[in-house]
Amino acid sequence: MNNIVVTGKRKSAIAKATIKEGTGNITINKKPISQLPYLQQLEVNEPLVLTHEILGEIKFDVSVNVKGGGTSSRIEASRLAIARAILKHYNNEELRRTFITYDRNMVVADTRRKETCKPGDSKARARRQTSFR
Repeated sequence: MNNIVVTGKRKSAIAKATIKEGTGNITINKKPISQLPYLQQLEVNEPLVLTHEILGEIKFDVSVNVKGGGTSSRIEASRLAIARAILKHYNNEELRRTFITYDRNMVVADTRRKETCKPGDSKARARRQTSFR
């Protein structure tokens, strides 16, 4: 089996996940996910738990490289890339429906971005109050 490379984006964070045959090791930027804070571990493990519930086995290794963004958006981009890699690896429609039912952002990227500032103002929406006296 060839390596499958999939990307995931969240805000300005870009994650590239590579999935291959293995024993279930997940690494993010060459570090095992056990070194992440506990809540971030749970978020990254969600696609793996759902895969285990549906298919019963995890016979692959995933390594993720993430660049840009903050810590939270890096984790969400990694989660998206891992879920997409698993879907591409197994090509299972039931697994895809389960991911979408659980959380749509596990399969589809969140495209929201910061709104640009308007000319002559420092914010996107709020205007400065003026007093015409």
